[in-house]
Amino acid sequence: MPELQLLRPDHAPAVLAFERENRAYFAASVTDRGDAYFAHFDARHEALLAEQADGLCFFHVLVEDGGEVVGRVNLVDVADGCAELGFRIAEKAAGRGLATVAVRRLFTLAAAEYGLTALRAGAARDNVASRAVLTRTGFTETGETVVGGRQALTYVRELRRP
Repeated sequence: MPELQLLRPDHAPAVLAFERENRAYFAASVTDRGDAYFAHFDARHEALLAEQADGLCFFHVLVEDGGEVVGRVNLVDVADGCAELGFRIAEKAAGRGLATVAVRRLFTLAAAEYGLTALRAGAARDNVASRAVLTRTGFTETGETVVGGRQALTYVRELRRP
């Protein structure tokens, strides 16, 4: 099972490779990051680390033994004990339960390390895999929204401190 690690500066090359290799796969279910993301990746990575240092977000990567990133699990817009959960798993690693395990691991970190009491999430209606992960990990559907021009559902999950 890959290790869930808090994003660090030295993860940049592996994260960029992960995003490039899976760009088309991800674009089938979530809004594409766009060419500028890849053209200015180093600056974007540094900006994410700065946001993380300020406690505004917590970015995580799923790292295989050889250092390859096979997933990302992030908490963004941290405020008032709550954050927005987002995750993506590499195409070649999909279907192995990695997202479910990683999200469950993040619950412990979110409550114990980051002091969060609830997580929000969203998934496009046609993103069956992400919706299944959210349901499987105890999120409750709370409503509807539009994300990137796509119909989506919103979810919430309360956290318990250990």
